[in-house]
Amino acid sequence: MLDPKKLEDIARQIADSVPPGVKNMAEEAEGRIKQVLQSQLSKLDLVTREEFDIQTQVLIKTREKLEAMEVRLAALEAEQAADD
Repeated sequence: MLDPKKLEDIARQIADSVPPGVKNMAEEAEGRIKQVLQSQLSKLDLVTREEFDIQTQVLIKTREKLEAMEVRLAALEAEQAADD
């Protein structure tokens, strides 16, 4: 099995041997890619995780209320059928 420390050393040596111009170009490309991704993602109709979690809780409560109403309705229907 490969030693993670040796892998880190090799990666560091490779990174150190890359010319500064290439490093700058890579950093600039990464920055541009991030900008484009953020721009395109902002155009999508997305919600935050917090909004999603809140809506999930609202849905759970709504389901609970619906189930309680169904039980109550069934009881009222049974009561009415018993009266007829």
